[in-house]
Amino acid sequence: MQETLSIVGAAFGGLGIFILAIGLMTDGLKMAAGNSLRKILSGWSKTTLRGIFSGFLMTSIVQSSSAVTVASIGFVNAGLIKMRQAMGIVYGANVGTTMTAWLVAITGFKLNLGAVALPMIGLGMVLKLASKKERIASMGLALVGFGLFFIGIDVLKDAFSDVVNAFDISGLDANGILGVISFLLAGIVMTVLTQSSSASIAITITAAASGIIGLPAAATMSIGAFIGTTSTAVFAAIGATTNAKRLAAVHVIFSLITGAAALMLLPAIFWIAEGNLDLESNIAVTIAVFLTVFKTIGVLIIYPLNNKLADFVERRFTSKTEQEAALTYLDDNIATTPTLAVNALVNELKAIGEKVSKLYSDVVNGADSNAQEIERQKTVIFKLCGKVSDFVVKMEKAPMSEATTEHLATLMRVNQYLVSSASVAYRLSLNEAFGKKIDNEQLSDEVSNYFKNVLAFVNGEHFNQMTDVDRVSEQFDALEKEHDDVKSQLLLATTQGHVAIDHTTDLVECLIESKRLAKFWLKAEKRINAMQFVLLTDQEKSDFLEKAELETDH
Repeated sequence: MQETLSIVGAAFGGLGIFILAIGLMTDGLKMAAGNSLRKILSGWSKTTLRGIFSGFLMTSIVQSSSAVTVASIGFVNAGLIKMRQAMGIVYGANVGTTMTAWLVAITGFKLNLGAVALPMIGLGMVLKLASKKERIASMGLALVGFGLFFIGIDVLKDAFSDVVNAFDISGLDANGILGVISFLLAGIVMTVLTQSSSASIAITITAAASGIIGLPAAATMSIGAFIGTTSTAVFAAIGATTNAKRLAAVHVIFSLITGAAALMLLPAIFWIAEGNLDLESNIAVTIAVFLTVFKTIGVLIIYPLNNKLADFVERRFTSKTEQEAALTYLDDNIATTPTLAVNALVNELKAIGEKVSKLYSDVVNGADSNAQEIERQKTVIFKLCGKVSDFVVKMEKAPMSEATTEHLATLMRVNQYLVSSASVAYRLSLNEAFGKKIDNEQLSDEVSNYFKNVLAFVNGEHFNQMTDVDRVSEQFDALEKEHDDVKSQLLLATTQGHVAIDHTTDLVECLIESKRLAKFWLKAEKRINAMQFVLLTDQEKSDFLEKAELETDH
């Protein structure tokens, strides 16, 4: 019993040292690299192929595919790289993890580990404690990690040797389908528990080299470890952004495809192991070769399918912003019929106008407490307006009448006015003075009423319904006069010492911005109304003009 506990404790301690070592190496090398990780991942991944190379290189350096994958997710969310580029990085990072297997295979069983590891730890701590430069201190931390890496291997090797001496392990091999499934699950579970495929591979290679398991079993466990490493990405994606979920899904799909290909290679491994080639004598290197081969095959399989896989995950995982930024009336089919396309563009712009109106309403009613939602609404509007622009550009490449060309030019101007209106509303939400009361209660109410009157103007139904543009212009003129009056009163109150000058400066900027928004809105209204009038039948035009004349008389 005591011997068993001693063996279990040694194996558990060796695993702990190894995981600690991987963490120190990863953290130290990431800090030492500084901006290099960002530069390589963002600058060297312009294409999927270059992304594969950069993912492989950085994972080989920092010894953690999870660190590289998480970094690439961050760059995708920041807009530094595209999701399809990040997919290449994920593929390359998975191949890069084979460097750990090679490190264990080549150095772990041929060196006097104590003679190598202890000086590395000592030198690393000297650099860590003595250097004032963060980069050198970080390199020292990484050096300590490398030293502990070798000590962890040594402890695991001794523990597994004791297992061989103490127990009958002759039955531990991947014989038959049940045996393959058992060792595959063992590799998966081990990686899920340790959250490190590097640790699982090291345990597998060390166990195989110590004689606990044979080559087929070790190969099967290494496949399980590769599949199990997707758990890190899955856990990281829970509650995360849409792009994080997409990359996690890509990681899982890639691993399953690659794992299936590796399982197909297993019979060949079994046959070779039982044949004339003496692979068992150098089992650690053989497993490293197997890992490298099947992961490379996985990349070769998935590379031609990269765009289809990207399309698949983008359809399966969509954010609220992306759903709202989907065009309602425009598609490629309607672009082939100019008359229908112009009508659809008018309807699309009217729908975007409603979103701009909602944005300004939310700014006026709660700019200081709804910042994230306002940011999201602004993003939706910008995306929609960008898609409208792309649609118009695509239409202009086809032959069309002069009248249709003029209509498209008008609608593009409306589109730009809506973008400008959304930009102004968003800037207002960032102004700390907007919506805050001032000490002079009467003046504070007048300022607040002006913003509400602008909101009433923007919320008017005349943007979505045919109306008399002259009457709309009169409403804007009244707003302009109110703006001038309120600003004059505010400046007078400031000179009399009733309002702080800094507050006045910010409030005047808010007044100007609100007036600017109303002006953009007026221009958009005039043009969208003109386009709606053009699209009416002759009878509808006559009825509208007659109704407008009657309203004017009253």
